[in-house]
Amino acid sequence: MNDKQDAAPDSTAARVALWRALHVEADSLPHVLDDTIGLKLLAPDEGWRARGDMDPQFTRPFRASIVARARFIEDLVVEQAARGVSQYVILGAGLDTFAQRRPELASLLKVFEVDPPGPQAWKRERLIELGFGVPDWLRFVPVDFEAGGSWRDELVSAGFDESKPAIVVSTGVSMYLTREANAATLREVAALAPGSTLAMTFLLPLELADPEVRPGLEMAEKGARASGTPFLSFFTPPDIQALAREAGFKEARHVSAADLTQRYFQGRTDGLRPPNNAEELLVAHT
Repeated sequence: MNDKQDAAPDSTAARVALWRALHVEADSLPHVLDDTIGLKLLAPDEGWRARGDMDPQFTRPFRASIVARARFIEDLVVEQAARGVSQYVILGAGLDTFAQRRPELASLLKVFEVDPPGPQAWKRERLIELGFGVPDWLRFVPVDFEAGGSWRDELVSAGFDESKPAIVVSTGVSMYLTREANAATLREVAALAPGSTLAMTFLLPLELADPEVRPGLEMAEKGARASGTPFLSFFTPPDIQALAREAGFKEARHVSAADLTQRYFQGRTDGLRPPNNAEELLVAHT
């Protein structure tokens, strides 16, 4: 694949992509999200399914949460595009595959993927190698956050029109940022043109999570700390909504795991559903 291991996606981005593929392989129809492109990008060794963090039973609630949040955001993008919003910004895009799976919709938008330079260059190379290419409406926006880079400035340089509304999403990122860094991101998005929408995930305090997933979350927290990327921020729904309103959003609502279950998992007989009070969503409007 690529010899530059420091440029490859981080372990969290890779795990999310593999869980999305595992949903297609291991869970019964109907699939909430059909995404095996991340698996193709990664091209892991044949034994990837035997990894402890890929155990089909242990990871069920976590992959349900991953595919539910992705499906919800894609439905939100469809809804906002129908309203005339034509700019879609993905903060911390990782191995997001919306542009490759939904080109009929993505090509009607300008899609901006914001990520650190190394992993983004790796992804661009893999997309070209696999024949997906990088169409003009897909803009890669490399931002070196550790060096204090501004994603807003880089977005504009990549062709973002600040006079027009946008939909901005951030998934699986807030827990790695301090409360102030999260508040700063909220303020930046809230300052976008009227009619803009933010969708972001947040992690509730671990003691509030469903008992069956709490050990897995605690394991993830310990692993993140050991790898030098500790979880820094946890929010209750009222807390994150208040933070969004303080940042300047006109409206902020909480989308719970129960909401996602009702929307995407009704009638399933296999018990697949996202866990309550783990990672949930904030949707806010300017």
